[in-house]
Amino acid sequence: MTVGMELRLRQHLAITPQIQQALRLLQLSSLEFAQEVEEAVSKNPFLEENADPAPIRSGPPESEPAAVEAPEPQSAGNDEPGPSHIYEEARSSAPRDGESDWTEWTEAPTSLRENLRAQLRLSPMSDRDRTLAHMIVDELTDAGYLETPLSELAALILPEEGVEERELSAALKLVQQLDPPGIGARSLQECLMLQLAALPDETEGRTVALAIVSEHLDVLARREFTRLQQLVGCDERGLHTARALIRTLDPRPGRCFAPDNTRYVVPDIIVSSSRGKWIATLNPAVQPQVRLNRAYADIAAGRHGCDASFTRLLQEARWLLRNVEQRFSTIQRVADAIVNHQRVFFSYGEVAMKPLALKDIARELGLHESTVCRVTNGKYMSTPRGLFEFKYFFSRQLATDDGGTCSAMAIRALLKELIGAEDPKNPLSDAELARLLADQGLRLARRTVTKYRTLMRVPSVELRRVATRPLAPRATVGHA
Repeated sequence: MTVGMELRLRQHLAITPQIQQALRLLQLSSLEFAQEVEEAVSKNPFLEENADPAPIRSGPPESEPAAVEAPEPQSAGNDEPGPSHIYEEARSSAPRDGESDWTEWTEAPTSLRENLRAQLRLSPMSDRDRTLAHMIVDELTDAGYLETPLSELAALILPEEGVEERELSAALKLVQQLDPPGIGARSLQECLMLQLAALPDETEGRTVALAIVSEHLDVLARREFTRLQQLVGCDERGLHTARALIRTLDPRPGRCFAPDNTRYVVPDIIVSSSRGKWIATLNPAVQPQVRLNRAYADIAAGRHGCDASFTRLLQEARWLLRNVEQRFSTIQRVADAIVNHQRVFFSYGEVAMKPLALKDIARELGLHESTVCRVTNGKYMSTPRGLFEFKYFFSRQLATDDGGTCSAMAIRALLKELIGAEDPKNPLSDAELARLLADQGLRLARRTVTKYRTLMRVPSVELRRVATRPLAPRATVGHA
């Protein structure tokens, strides 16, 4: 066996921490990016917020010096104030220093389960029934439905407790009597029935509505109003009143207690018209007001042999600032390219949308396709036609009879126009829509039209058909 040394050359790709940070910042949304920068500023002493907030001030400037210079009351010689001192300080700190969290004085919203448990505590029942009712309440969905079968709930209880399914059914009846009506239903039909049963007997249309929901809900969904009149034995006016009453019911009674998960989108790019040209501009609201702390940086530069962690923090601060600048530069370039390709869209709408692929933008800008993909996800563009995600402007290409191309988005817009102009008494079927598109040089299979119509959430021809007067026993009648 011989031992020797050998020199080899090989190429490999190494992703440095700086590149990893640049890729991570690029794929973040504006909200996530702001949180990332804020966290970096709080951890790195070499980063600081812009000290000149004048462009974003909204309050009157003459009121600010008084707020800044107001003396902060402190109690000398009392490091451990008693309960009364704590209470007074909590009451007076917010208006004086502005640092108190306003949520401390805001009542937390009551959840659906908390509301139901409070009602159960006030309801007269045995401890055993109350325990089973609490178990059912814990199984309810946010919409207020019980999706777990009672047999499965009974199997979860220890055998020595001797709980049978009929006891759970009785406990469920108790839960279904709580407010809001419809809670504890196991189906949409049961939910509507519970709400109708809770209405006063003299409510107009209640009897007919109960008959419809209990036995003929599928007929109502198919809008077969003439047949529905015959099944429940009412006239046209009675059916109209019952349908109006059913529309007032809530199919998700628990949603009024659901937390507000609304997420507000801040656009990264603002598109406007200037001298007949469409221009994309970075939104100043998403650009962080952060910079390098020059005082600390000069101290670090003047010190020799300083702590390695001190030098690392300074390097990370510089990396972050460069990557932030690169992020917005890349977003601006991609936005400019998108606006240039789709400028006709901003003037004429979806029917003028051109086919566009990620690789087209990547090739034009000299970027990798994955980089363009990161930019288009989670980034939004505010335009005179609405707020759109970047990837909205990318649509696949379809050929036309004359040898040209058309985007799938434009075809969907044409379908929307054709359906919007159809006769409500005689709507267009998917085959007829495909024929009308073919007359305009766009040949699509009927199943493709069906797919596009489904993506647009447009009902089928049967559900879109509306008539004002019955012409035959099977004809539809009334209006939606």
